[in-house]
Parts: sequence; structure tokens; C-alpha cells
Amino acid sequence: MDHYSLRQRVIDMQREPSEATADRAAEDVTNTSRENIFLFVPNLIGYARIILTVVSLYFMPVHPRRCSAIYVVSCLLDALDGWAARRFIQGTKFGAVLDMVTDRCTTTCLLVFLATAMPKWAMLFQLLISLDLASHYMHMYATLSMGESGQSHKQVDAKRSWLLHLYYTNQIVLFTLCAMNELFFVALYLLAFAEQESKLSGDSMKKVIQSEPWSAGAMEIARANKIQSSIPTALVRLSVLPMLIKQYINIQQLIVASQWLAEGDAAERARQSVTR
Repeated sequence: MDHYSLRQRVIDMQREPSEATADRAAEDVTNTSRENIFLFVPNLIGYARIILTVVSLYFMPVHPRRCSAIYVVSCLLDALDGWAARRFIQGTKFGAVLDMVTDRCTTTCLLVFLATAMPKWAMLFQLLISLDLASHYMHMYATLSMGESGQSHKQVDAKRSWLLHLYYTNQIVLFTLCAMNELFFVALYLLAFAEQESKLSGDSMKKVIQSEPWSAGAMEIARANKIQSSIPTALVRLSVLPMLIKQYINIQQLIVASQWLAEGDAAERARQSVTR
């Protein structure tokens, strides 16, 4: 073997480990790409929540017990999907967004019904919907645009807000406040079916229902006297304080996200002024 061949052999031997490493890396990427993110266990639970929510909406106008039971199961699954993500190491960006969007849509649908069932408080329910959507959208957008690459919306710096940091990092606090918040609105929903005094006679009620079965009046008659008010009232009193804390956290989340985005805008404008 001449000097050139020996030298080439040494070079080839030196290249083999790196090539093997590259081959293994390519194989890992191929195996990873074969994973179907949409079929991860937490995401399957998310799809189940969506189905249950749709079913609960079907029963919502006149079947309070069925609707409430299905709605509560959907909310409880919200805790299960997070556990599944940690248990099976299947936390994904898609799953995080799916979870948040499902939460927002589910609560919004219930509040929309409450706004129609309790028109006196419709404006309050509309404001709660707006606050919920705005605060979570701003928080998610601020995290994506200002946070580090791959940073979760649940990774909140305690220096920005110790309350948000506690809320998103302590599973007990997160679950308790979210559960109590939903319980408050479910209890209000049940109160919409509680005993009511109707000013219409039996014949008048029958005429309204037969002539306009989907009118607001017919729906109100259909809801009346279906549930005793004592239990829903007790649930409202039990959950009102956690619900208020949850709304305060939404306000805090909106403010912190706005400040974070404004800081980024100010820094960007400062960089642009330097380059001019």
C-alpha cells in the first residue's frame, strides 16, 4: 500500500464515526417523523372533550341534568389530558393549543347560553367572554413572540407576576381555580331551570309552545320548574370567590402580556433608531 492509499484509509477511518452518527441521527429523525402527533393520547382526550361539549350543547336548552353531567365530565378530562402528556411524554405545541382553544370555546358556549337565559346579566357575561378570550390570546401571542424558542405559555417568570407563576406552575392551584370557575357557571346554568313563577296560564303556555316552540318565551317555559334551587344556590356560594380570583388572574394575565409586548416594541424601535 503506497503512502497516498494509507493516508486515504486513515481519512476514511476518521470519517466513519461521524458518518455513522449522522446516519443514526437521520434514522432518529425518520422515526420521529413517523409519529402521528394527532393520535397522541392527550390529543385523543382533547377530541373526546370536544365531542362531549357538542353533546352537552345539544341538551343545554331544556335538559339541565344531562347537559351538566356531560359538561362536567368534559371539564374533568381537562385535567386528565395534562396528566397523560406528562405520563406518556407526549406534550406538544398542538396539544397545548388544542387544550386552550377547547377550554375557551367550552366556557364561551356556556356563557352565551347564560346571557340568553339571564338577559338581565347579559352584558356581564359578554364582558367575561371578552376578558377570557382577550387575556388568553394576548398571553399566548406574547409568549410566542417574546419568549424563548419552544417556551410554553405556562412558563411565566415570577418576576413578571408571582400570581401567574403560581397559577401556571402549581397543578393544585390551577385545577382548583379552573374547576371552581366552571362550577360557578354550571350552577348558574342550573339556576336558570329552578322554580319560577309564571304569569301565564296553562292554556297560554301551551299556545306559546305550540306556535313558537323555539322562541325565547317557549324556552323559558320549558326551563321553568325543572330543578330545585337549593343545591345550585349552594354551589354558587361555594364557588363565587374562586371564580372572582380566576377573573382577576385573567385581568393580570392581560396586563402582563400587554406590558411584555410593549417592552418588545420599545426595544425594537430603539434598535431601529440606532441603525438609521
